[in-house]
Amino acid sequence: MHPNFKLLDDFYGAFARREAGVMASSYATDAHFTDPVFPDLRGEQIGQMWTMLCTRGKDLELTYEVLEADDKGGRAHWEAHYTFSATGRKVHNIIDATFEFRDGQIVRHVDEFDFWRWSKQALGAPGVLLGWSGFLQNKVRAQASSGLSAFSAKS
Repeated sequence: MHPNFKLLDDFYGAFARREAGVMASSYATDAHFTDPVFPDLRGEQIGQMWTMLCTRGKDLELTYEVLEADDKGGRAHWEAHYTFSATGRKVHNIIDATFEFRDGQIVRHVDEFDFWRWSKQALGAPGVLLGWSGFLQNKVRAQASSGLSAFSAKS
C-alpha cells in the first residue's frame, strides 16, 4: 500500500470516528482546502473546519473509498449522512475528493459535490427554489464562514 493511500485511509477513518485532530495533522501547514461551501480555507482553518464539523455532527455516518494515491496525488469518494444543524434536516451528501501531496502530507484538497442537491436536503424549499443560484450559494458560504470564525474564536 502506498504511504499516501494509507494517509487518506487513515484520514477518512479518523473522520468516521470524528477524530478531527488526526485529520488536521494530515495537512501541511500551508495546505489549501476548497469545496462548494468553504471555497478557500488555508492552513489551520482546515483543521478548525473539520473540528467544527466533527463536533456538530452528532449523528454523522460516513462511508468512504480511497480510489487511488501515489507520490503526487490521490482521489477518494465519500458519503456523509447527518442532520444539518442549522435546520435539523437530514442530509445525504455525496462527495468526490482530489488531493495533492508533499512529504507525506496533504497540500491541496478539493471536495466536489452537487450544491443544489445538498441545498434541497439541508435547506428544504429555499434550497429547491434557489439552490442553483449564486445568491443562495454565496449566502450559505457567508454563513459557513461566519460560523467557522465563531467556532474558532471559542476554541
